[in-house]
Amino acid sequence: MKNVTKTCLNAAALAVFLSTASLASAQTTTTTTSSTTQTAGTISQFSPDTIVVKTTSSTDPISYSSSKTTTYVDQNGNPVSVETVKSGSPVVVYYTKDGDKMVATKVVVQHTTTSSDTSGASTTETKKTTTTTTSGQ
Repeated sequence: MKNVTKTCLNAAALAVFLSTASLASAQTTTTTTSSTTQTAGTISQFSPDTIVVKTTSSTDPISYSSSKTTTYVDQNGNPVSVETVKSGSPVVVYYTKDGDKMVATKVVVQHTTTSSDTSGASTTETKKTTTTTTSGQ
């Protein structure tokens, strides 16, 4: 009878330990913040891994990194070939910040106008921030 009582007490102690451990792990809080920004301008330099855009709001060109996941579309949202993107093209670059680096996620190539001023594309900067907080309490 002593062994049965001892076994029951051990089982109860184990159950209390496991429930306490699961409560401790359920109190984890995770916060995720992402920011998407866009800038309009004219491409001054373009290569497979870098896009340099000249804007009317900045005297210095803005450099963006690009990757295999960067998408290129026209103003209607239709995909365009990377080969059609060239210096002088008016664009809107959507990007995220990764530390000090700006990574282009989408490049919208605008229709070229017959204007003689290729650097006069307007500059628009829109910031959208999403913060998600989860708590397992």
